[in-house]
Amino acid sequence: MRLPWFGNSRRASRQPSSNDIYHTEITADVPVPERNESVRFFSRKVTRPGKLRRFTNRDLRESLLSCFYLGVAAMLPVSWWSPICGWVSGCRRKRHFRKDFARYEIAVRAVLGDTVDTKSMFEALLAAIHRRRLTLAAHLVAGWRWSPAIRLEGLEALQQALRNGRGAIIWCDQFTAQTIMGKRALHEAGVDTHQVSAQYHGFSPSKFGLRLINPPLVKVENRFLKSRIVFERTDAYQVTTRIQKVLKANGVVLMTNTIYAGSAFTEAAMGERGWTHLASAPANFAARAGAALFHMATIETAPFREYRAIVRELSASPEAPASPAKDTTGKNLVVQAGFILSKRDQMLETLKLCPEQMMAWSSAVRLTERPTEAAIGNEGA
Repeated sequence: MRLPWFGNSRRASRQPSSNDIYHTEITADVPVPERNESVRFFSRKVTRPGKLRRFTNRDLRESLLSCFYLGVAAMLPVSWWSPICGWVSGCRRKRHFRKDFARYEIAVRAVLGDTVDTKSMFEALLAAIHRRRLTLAAHLVAGWRWSPAIRLEGLEALQQALRNGRGAIIWCDQFTAQTIMGKRALHEAGVDTHQVSAQYHGFSPSKFGLRLINPPLVKVENRFLKSRIVFERTDAYQVTTRIQKVLKANGVVLMTNTIYAGSAFTEAAMGERGWTHLASAPANFAARAGAALFHMATIETAPFREYRAIVRELSASPEAPASPAKDTTGKNLVVQAGFILSKRDQMLETLKLCPEQMMAWSSAVRLTERPTEAAIGNEGA
C-alpha cells in the first residue's frame, strides 16, 4: 500500500531525489491585497525521466488484495465490509507507523494544530484506504446487493453555471471516496463529465500494474464519465485543445488536485502554519476561458452506506462570485491567485470535517526551504 506524500522508503537513499528528476523554479509571487497574502507560482521540467519498471513488490500485494476484496464483496454482507477493512489495515500497521507516521504527524499538525490526535487519524486513514479498494471490488461484483446513499450538495449552483454557457471545471480533492463515489454522485445527478487523467492512473505505476491492476479501476470510473482525457507531459498542447473544446461546448471537466503530473503548480499558506501545493491548471483554464470553477470533495459519512459529495463554486474575489475573466487570451495570474486561495479555503473547510480520509497533506515548510528528498510517486486522477 502506498501513502501519497508521506515518508521515504528504505530504498530512498538509492533512489534519485526530486532535484535529480525535476528542475523547479519560481515563476511569480502574486499578491492578493484583499486577503493580505500571496500565491507563489512554480514551473517544473523533467530533467531525468524515470524508467517504468516491469513489476514491483507492491504489485504482488495489490494483486492479492484485489482478489481478497473481490471475494469479500461477492460473498459477505455489507455490514462486514468495514470491520474487515479495519482488520486488514492492521496487518501492516506497524510498518506504516515506522515509515510514514513521523512525517504525517508533522504535516497534519502544521495544518490543524498541535491538539489533534494524529495517531488515531493515521490508523483511520489506513482503514479508509482499504475501504477505497473494497469500494472498487463492490462495483465489480456486488451488483444489486449494494446500493449506498449518496447526497450531492451544490448541484443547483453547478446547473446555474452551465446555463451561462461557458462550461465548468470541477476541481476534486484527494479524499479516499472521491475517485469512484464522487464521479458516481455527479453521474446519478445527471451531470455528464470529462475526466482529465494521467496515463499512470491507478494503484500501480509498473508495466504489470498498467496492464492488469489499474484497468478495473479505470473501467469502473468510466461507467460514470462521458469521456476520459488521458495526458502525458509530451502532449500538453493536444490535451489543452480538448479541454478547451469541452468547455466551449458547455461541458463539465473534472480535474484532481495533484501536482505531480503537470509542469506548473502553486504554493499557498494552509491552516495553522502549513503550506499546500495546488495544481495551477484548473485556475488557469477558468481564468482564460471564463469557465466556472468548482471545488469538490466526497467523504464517507457511514462506510459503504452513506456518502456526502460537496460541490462549492470558487471565486477569484472574496467579495463577489466568479465572473468570466476579461483577459481570455493569456494567463491572468491575479485571477488565478484568487481562485487558488478560494480553493485553499474550501479544501481546508472540508478537510476539517473528515481529516482522516484525506490522502494528500500539506507540508510544514515551504518548497524552497526543504532539504533534498527522494522523489514521490504520482497520484493520477
